[in-house]
Amino acid sequence: MTNKQATLSWKNYLELCKPKVVVLLIFTAIVGMLLSVPGMPPIDLLVYGTIGIGLASSSAAAINHFIDQKADAKMARTHNRPLPTGELNSKKVLIFAGIIGLLAMIILVVFVNTLTAVLTFLSLIGYAIVYTVYLKHMTPLNIVIGGAAGAAPPVLGWCAITGEAHPHALLLFLIIFIWTPPHFWALAIAKREEYASAGIPMLPVTHGPEFTRFQILLYTVLLLIVTLLPYLTGMSGLIYLATAILLGLGFIFYALKMMRHTDDKTAMKTFFYSINYLMLLFAALLIDHYFLFTFSS
Repeated sequence: MTNKQATLSWKNYLELCKPKVVVLLIFTAIVGMLLSVPGMPPIDLLVYGTIGIGLASSSAAAINHFIDQKADAKMARTHNRPLPTGELNSKKVLIFAGIIGLLAMIILVVFVNTLTAVLTFLSLIGYAIVYTVYLKHMTPLNIVIGGAAGAAPPVLGWCAITGEAHPHALLLFLIIFIWTPPHFWALAIAKREEYASAGIPMLPVTHGPEFTRFQILLYTVLLLIVTLLPYLTGMSGLIYLATAILLGLGFIFYALKMMRHTDDKTAMKTFFYSINYLMLLFAALLIDHYFLFTFSS
């Protein structure tokens, strides 16, 4: 194998892991770890938990590539993925997914705790099998129900450090769970023709873009309300509250803008804002957490 071929192969396996998505998942898991204790969590649990959750997420992503390869070949957004292009075959993808998935479970069981391993495994199955095989092709509410798997990382991170699924961790789960539909539906509106050609019943395909835009607006309003809960329950303070309100109003602004401007460009701007929204919101949780810890010590 030449150096060029080796580089291409490495990039293909990296693409199977959906690195942009997994990085966001890992980030929310790390936030869950850091929020679970007043100061810094044990470094070994932080490292092993991050590696285990990251590998499991990557395994689920690779399985998603395998299952969705025919649909991916029909969509402009995904037709250049390694399986549709023939850069990798199904056998290699499944072996890769199996190896990193097994490695993830071993790391979590041996170096973290069994509960985290079990919950991580259930999340993997939830996304790779329940969502990808069934929900995605059965109902336009696929992303609403299937969003539970993507909302799990903060709970997994919290559990990795404390060994329990604390109610505050479930609040983080709830925030991501409510965030997922407006985030993904904005993309689905812009790519609705591709989803239609692939036979995937996303909400804009089955109920139309106008209905979906209204649902995005409703969910962004609900999201703003839900993001107030960490402050109202005493989990966080004013730094987080101010950030949550500003970011939430920004998301609502984009949702309203989508109602007025029905072009795909506005939908994609909303999609990208939603990604930044979640990262900044969780960053604010961290800043607020350590600000409170510093001044209460």
